[in-house]
Amino acid sequence: MTEMPSVPLVLAMAPPAQGQSMLVSLLPLALMLVIFYVIVLMPMRKRQKKVDEFRAGLKVGDKVITTGGMFGLVTRVSDQTVQLQVADKVKIEFSRSAIGGYQGQEPVVQPESGSGL
Repeated sequence: MTEMPSVPLVLAMAPPAQGQSMLVSLLPLALMLVIFYVIVLMPMRKRQKKVDEFRAGLKVGDKVITTGGMFGLVTRVSDQTVQLQVADKVKIEFSRSAIGGYQGQEPVVQPESGSGL
């Protein structure tokens, strides 16, 4: 049998740069965080603010559609719930968060993508 010569494991490590400060080495990470904020978080905040304003502005007499697809006329509004008249003498209580938009208009609340159903 032949023995394999043992070769020591050598890890190559670059010596720390003498002229670079900690700020320069963290600059790419900070740049990525700024780009993430501008591309993802700002539009999401803007969309959520629009939805919150819509739900806060609901009033009696509005014709709305729920996120589940139920059409109705707002008959009563409270802090957490909205009562909709969906047919003659049929009134259903919904959470404010279940109201998706006004009838005949683009929904204010966008449906979740990738629900898997």
